Amino acid sequence: MNLKHDLLLLAGWGHFGILLASIQVPRIFDWRGSLASLHPFVRQLFWVYGVFIVMTIAGLGTMTLLNLDAFVDGLPLARSLAAFIAIFWGLRLAVQCFVFDARPFLTNAWRKVGYHTLTAAFIYFTVVFTWAAVG
Repeated sequence: MNLKHDLLLLAGWGHFGILLASIQVPRIFDWRGSLASLHPFVRQLFWVYGVFIVMTIAGLGTMTLLNLDAFVDGLPLARSLAAFIAIFWGLRLAVQCFVFDARPFLTNAWRKVGYHTLTAAFIYFTVVFTWAAVG
C-alpha cells in the first residue's frame, strides 16, 4: 500500500475510536442529572443533537473506509469530502483548544490521557484529511 492509504485507513477506523470514547461522555458529565432541570424539550433536543453527532462521526468513518481508493486517487468527490472532514475536525479542534475549559473535569490520570488523546486525534484527522483534500 502507500502512505496516504495507510493514514486514511487509520483515520477511518479512528472515527470509531472517537465513538467508543463518546460512549462514556453522558456518564462522566452526568448528563441525566445535569440536564434534569432543563425543560423537557431542551433536554430532548440535547440528546437528539448528541445522536446526530454520533451518526455524523460514524458516517465520516464509514465513508472514509468505503472510499479509500477514491481518496488516494484524489477523485474530485473524495477531495471535496476530505475537505469537509478536515474542516469538521479542524473546527472541533479549535473548540477543544479555545472554547472548552475541561480542567474541572480532568480529575484523574485516565481523564487527562483521554482528553489529550482526543486532542491528538483531532489534529491527526485535520492533517490527514487536509492532505487528502489538497494533495
